[in-house]
Amino acid sequence: MVTKSLHKRENALAQSKKQLEILSNGIFQNGELPTFKDKIAETGQFPLKAKTLEILQINVGYMCNQVCEHCHVDAGPDRKEIMTKETMQQCLEVIKNTGAHTLDLTGGAPEMNPNFRWFVEEAAKAGIKDFIVRSNLTIIRANKKYYDLPEFFKKHNVHVVSSMPHWTRGKTDKQRGDGVFDKSIKALQELNDIGYGMPDSNLRLDLVYNPSGAFLPGNQASMEKDFKKALMDDFGIQFHNLFAITNLPISRFLDYLIASENYEDYMYQLVDAYNPAAVANVMCTNTLSVSWDGYLYDCDFNQMLELPVNSKVKHISEYNEDLLEGRNIVISQHCYGCTAGAGSSCQGTVA
Repeated sequence: MVTKSLHKRENALAQSKKQLEILSNGIFQNGELPTFKDKIAETGQFPLKAKTLEILQINVGYMCNQVCEHCHVDAGPDRKEIMTKETMQQCLEVIKNTGAHTLDLTGGAPEMNPNFRWFVEEAAKAGIKDFIVRSNLTIIRANKKYYDLPEFFKKHNVHVVSSMPHWTRGKTDKQRGDGVFDKSIKALQELNDIGYGMPDSNLRLDLVYNPSGAFLPGNQASMEKDFKKALMDDFGIQFHNLFAITNLPISRFLDYLIASENYEDYMYQLVDAYNPAAVANVMCTNTLSVSWDGYLYDCDFNQMLELPVNSKVKHISEYNEDLLEGRNIVISQHCYGCTAGAGSSCQGTVA
């Protein structure tokens, strides 16, 4: 029988319950704003259904060398939740026996899991078409044992997706901590040196942009042009694509919204920017999120809110594609974040 630390589960459940109560506060209870369920029902899109699995997103642990103020995982150096080799093996069995074409490793800093390299090597043998590692870049310069990560990524043709809040030092360090910008630039230059991000290279290097305040991201294509010009002009850096992701009102970002008295205004922004065309392509419809201890969620945002999949199958060790495909996606008010404007997913805009 699958078990997890009772203390950690109680803490996670208590925190998620508190956040869900905030997300369902008076502006929704009093009818000032429609619930997400009611909103998608207006266009006949409720219940939201899971499609065939294409992306398996695996959170291999919450430990991170950074403490970013917007982090929806609440990751940091003090987090001890780490995926075991046993759970990784269970994930590998699923990878080998499904039609999923993308494996997406995330954290925390996924590279800090002691079995990270073993997992990458074994997963690469399984023949995944798109093998993503979401790196914060600074991990490459954090310690000598990580200095060879660019070469390791290249050896296994890893698709590197990295967070980069801005092309300026001030805005980046404000969101992610002092010194992060300079270390990120150095890491990007090292990746470029071995072929990552070059126009004709198959070594994919993409950047992720999250707004630093209580506002929505701008046009993804326009921002990509600005990022590419600034990083090339100032540092000679190249990359392939920029993904613009809306900050969802959960975890540290929700704490920030409340502390800065921006919560209600931000929720109004999300609802006002709701785009029904984005609903059909939100990532939860073709993605399955696996937590560090192997539990299954429709997305990593639901994972942080302890909202498991609506299925008899709750853990990766029990994986059953027939039971998971076509399930009703679990939704709440935070889902407005993925359907605002052009929509948002881990792969950027969706509409």
